[in-house]
Amino acid sequence: MLERRRKRKKQIIIIGSISGVVLLLLMVYLGMAFYFKNHFIFRTEINGWKVGGMTVSQAEEKIGDHVEEYLLTVFDRDGGKHHVYGKDIGCQYVPDGTVKKILEKQNAFGWITSIFKQKDEKATLTMEYKEELLADTVQSMNCFKEENITEPQDAKIAKGEDGYYIEPEVMGNHMIYEKVLEKVKTAVAEGKESVTLTDEDYENPQYTKNSSELTDAMAKIQKYQNAVVTYQVQGGEEKIDAEQMEKFIQVSDDLEVSLDEKEIEKYVQSLASKYNTYADVRAFQTSSGDTVNIGGGDYGWIVNKAKEAEQLKADLEAGEPVSREPIYSQRAFVEGANDIGNTYIEIDYTKQHLWFYKDGALVVESDIVSGNISRNNGSPDGVFKIVYKQSPAVLKGEDYESNVNYFLPFAYNVGIHDASWRNGKFGGDIYKTSGSHGCINAPLEVAQTIYANAEVGTPVIAYYREPVELTAENCRISNAYSYKDPEKEEETTP
Repeated sequence: MLERRRKRKKQIIIIGSISGVVLLLLMVYLGMAFYFKNHFIFRTEINGWKVGGMTVSQAEEKIGDHVEEYLLTVFDRDGGKHHVYGKDIGCQYVPDGTVKKILEKQNAFGWITSIFKQKDEKATLTMEYKEELLADTVQSMNCFKEENITEPQDAKIAKGEDGYYIEPEVMGNHMIYEKVLEKVKTAVAEGKESVTLTDEDYENPQYTKNSSELTDAMAKIQKYQNAVVTYQVQGGEEKIDAEQMEKFIQVSDDLEVSLDEKEIEKYVQSLASKYNTYADVRAFQTSSGDTVNIGGGDYGWIVNKAKEAEQLKADLEAGEPVSREPIYSQRAFVEGANDIGNTYIEIDYTKQHLWFYKDGALVVESDIVSGNISRNNGSPDGVFKIVYKQSPAVLKGEDYESNVNYFLPFAYNVGIHDASWRNGKFGGDIYKTSGSHGCINAPLEVAQTIYANAEVGTPVIAYYREPVELTAENCRISNAYSYKDPEKEEETTP
């Protein structure tokens, strides 16, 4: 019985001791929880600073003590770093209630777990600073020194060995001071550790390689270059090469692509100079076997420069390959380098003789009588063509009117015709004193044969073998090779 009482007493003592310990621990736990209602729990860090056990004011004071250590890193768009130090700009911490909010949201009853686990918090480091010091600090950054600034350059269309291409832009590194300063101000005021600059903080090119203005311009240039123009000309072809095409294309400063009409006209002029045979001096092999040089007249190819320039521009605008002959205002009787061919009328004024060849065969030849040299009525020399044919015809002048059966004019109003009044007398030196008013008098049967076989457009090659001076009006109008302007002759006479 006594033993049983002892055991019970012992149990009561043990239970009482345990209860006392538990009560004590509970009081300690609750007491610490109450304490951490106004203090940060163990192992709490704000912005990397240890504030465990501190009140809000104590924590804010500690944060403020470290403001001078503040560093803002400014990253430019190329990855470069620039620094702003708190001590250089007079930084002062200005609590904004963030620290208090961190305390208010912490779980005071979880203070025991904080012994084993660190708690990291972030607070806005709101600060005041001296604006003039910040402005000077930003201005003194290396990126704002003139020697370190690369200006932006627009992408542009350039010409190289292989033609046109887009030369990429140069972004440069010219920062806009006002915008950078504004971003730095905001970052410092918010206590940020870094700020990254973007394109809006820089002077940037107006055009980049991907700008529609450039890509559209290149597309138009390509269209022009696709318009390969090949001319079918006498004796071969003439192709506009890439170098010439580049001369046609012009690109303005605002990237407008167009065709340079002056360059097109210049090219057409060169085309005409190369392939026009109108009035060219030619080495002509005569029926007598020798060679004479004769030019003037109105025979030969003539490129219509105005219409050809207009058509060439249209071809280039169409952007498609085209093969054609130039637009001519006058065509020769035959194509090829030798545009006289082997069908022509040859008149040797000196020998007073005429030959008519058709397809290389002599059809007829005859003595003739040409214009009266002594009366300044010498017949026009040069390379001409039969303009029309008329049968019969009435020839009229200031002091004459003659009826003829066949008339084939080739130089203004000068032509080949029969002359019954000659009574069969042709050739010799008749033309020197008793020649015509300029026309080529031929026997009736000769005129008839030529009329029957010669087409309109048949070349007429007429020449003198000795120097002559032709001053008649018909020689001027027909562009005779030996025409001399009498008025100019008088002006140069001493």
